[in-house]
Amino acid sequence: MDQTEMGLERKFCAVDSALVVQDGCVVEGYASLFGKTDQGGDVVQPGAYGQSLKALKAAGRRVKMLWQHDPAQPIGIWDEVREDERGLYVKGRLLADVARGREAAALIEAGAIDGLSIGYRTKKAQKDTGGRRLLSELELWEVSLVTFPMLPDARVGAKSGDAPEAALMREMADLFEQARQTLSGADAG
Repeated sequence: MDQTEMGLERKFCAVDSALVVQDGCVVEGYASLFGKTDQGGDVVQPGAYGQSLKALKAAGRRVKMLWQHDPAQPIGIWDEVREDERGLYVKGRLLADVARGREAAALIEAGAIDGLSIGYRTKKAQKDTGGRRLLSELELWEVSLVTFPMLPDARVGAKSGDAPEAALMREMADLFEQARQTLSGADAG
């Protein structure tokens, strides 16, 4: 049974300098930002993950780290998942013994992967006057490393000693995203 059959939704996030790879396997960053409208018209509200994180802890379970939302491809372990004033912060380890884990680390460091995405079920939400869905309670299942983020101002960063090529790749990704948004707006009008 895949996640779409279980009724899970996905929300992509890529935050400027949010995801960092250290020592080839430690990753940290923001999987979700509060108060930001994503391309699907959703806005995650502060506190939306609180009940879910408490329930997972009480059950002795963790949020899963997946590759591209594929439940058959776990690539690491999230050691820390918490809310703060900015959003949902995650810190974990890519597993070097897993081929996809090694690939993910290399792709992040090269700037080829720059997104995080959450897999969740909506527990409570309401529409605002602008038609946006305000998500106030979510059941968090997983946080994936992904190629295409849904939240434009959420980008994955590479580790501090970036080569100039990595910065150029991020600039190109930003230009691609701007062009995609422009084209999406032209299609809507």
